[in-house]
Amino acid sequence: MSNNTGNTIVAILVGAAIGAGVGILFAPDKGSKTREKLKDGFDDAKHNLQDKFHEVSEKVIGKAMVAKDDIDGNFENIVSTLSHKTEDVISFLENKLAELKLKNAKFQK
Repeated sequence: MSNNTGNTIVAILVGAAIGAGVGILFAPDKGSKTREKLKDGFDDAKHNLQDKFHEVSEKVIGKAMVAKDDIDGNFENIVSTLSHKTEDVISFLENKLAELKLKNAKFQK
């Protein structure tokens, strides 16, 4: 989820909470009922925010795990490829060493 989407969700939730609070304040109820309604409204908003936070957290953790698995797989492929290339270099150097030994043997006669 992009940062703009997250900000939009938070702004909508905060706007809804403020709108509910203003609506309750202008309702023709006793103060104790109004305070109770406000408390309930804020509790609902708090729970909604917590739910959204947990939902986003789970998505981020899931994506992080997938990214980690991708990185681990890529790392293993790189190590394998380097291992094969190292074997190629060693074989090349062994061949060159054998050639140099032959050339050197000719000088030692």
